[in-house]
Amino acid sequence: MRAVITVLPGDGIGPEVTTEGVKILNAVAKRFGHDFTTREALIGGAAIDATGTALPDTTLELARGADAVLLGAVGGPKWDDPRARVRPEQGLLAIRKGLGLYANLRPVAVNSKLLGASTLRPEVLNGVDMIVVRELTGGIYFGEKRRDENSASDLCVYTVAEVERIVRVAAKLARGRRKKLTSVDKANVLETSRLWREVSTRVMRDEFPEVTLSHMLVDACAMHLIRRPTDFDVIVTENMFGDILTDEASMLAGSMGMLPSASLGEGTRGLFEPIHGSAPDIAGKGIANPYATILSVAMLLRHSLSLAAEAEAVERAVNGAIAAGVLPGDIASAAGVAAAGTAAAGDAVVRGLLAL
Repeated sequence: MRAVITVLPGDGIGPEVTTEGVKILNAVAKRFGHDFTTREALIGGAAIDATGTALPDTTLELARGADAVLLGAVGGPKWDDPRARVRPEQGLLAIRKGLGLYANLRPVAVNSKLLGASTLRPEVLNGVDMIVVRELTGGIYFGEKRRDENSASDLCVYTVAEVERIVRVAAKLARGRRKKLTSVDKANVLETSRLWREVSTRVMRDEFPEVTLSHMLVDACAMHLIRRPTDFDVIVTENMFGDILTDEASMLAGSMGMLPSASLGEGTRGLFEPIHGSAPDIAGKGIANPYATILSVAMLLRHSLSLAAEAEAVERAVNGAIAAGVLPGDIASAAGVAAAGTAAAGDAVVRGLLAL
């Protein structure tokens, strides 16, 4: 197979972890006989410094012309003034909108080797395996914003069509898993949530009767993610709730450095990135955990290139590296082993891939 992948390293540790992601893509191409071409472009703070904008037109053009996009991270202290006219995060919002990506998939699974990396008891975590599906282009993040000297407002808007399409994505995932879908809202307070609940109920009743739907208020979901996380299979929710809940859920796996994500639209092209930030405090030190980026590559192979066997091979290779004790600093101490560097972790995955 031939495919073109646009790589957006971004800021902080982004260039380091995407280097390992490209290393894995090259190993997959070698092992399975594919031809992957990678093209690098600017986004975030690096793009602001070079061009004055967080998403240059040339970057969006390269992304639109690719089969998939692999992204590192954006942001850092240099661009951290909330009053700034141009901010790195604007690049993320703009590329999601520019590519029509409305569904953010964040799988959360706990590796048995890393049960001690979380602050929760191992018996609470054992068997956790869920996917959170976050609506990505609507809600309060994209609503009209107003501010004067005495007040400020952010408008939260959702349409029936936006709710329908994200619920369908989540329901299809649930249908291929344990057939349990939890829709998270704040319907006791918010009108947008009451619409969300009504629409999701109708879509599930009419189109996915084989999937069990339950509704949960967002505050209750936040509690139960910590109290009984194994109860969840697929969670679907709106933009801001999903942003917050997925960061919380990442702690089940012990570190944000372990969790990938995929942002998808109507076609096969998607944007794949680790859920962690740019971690400027460790940037350039060669100690960042690349596993979330490598697992994002697995999602890229599965969702954009339809290479399920290759995706599973990458996931097995990551699990093999972890089982062998190749653990970066954010998870090494819990397992009582010496920390592995970023490149060493990537090399361990490559060895596992080529040995299959």
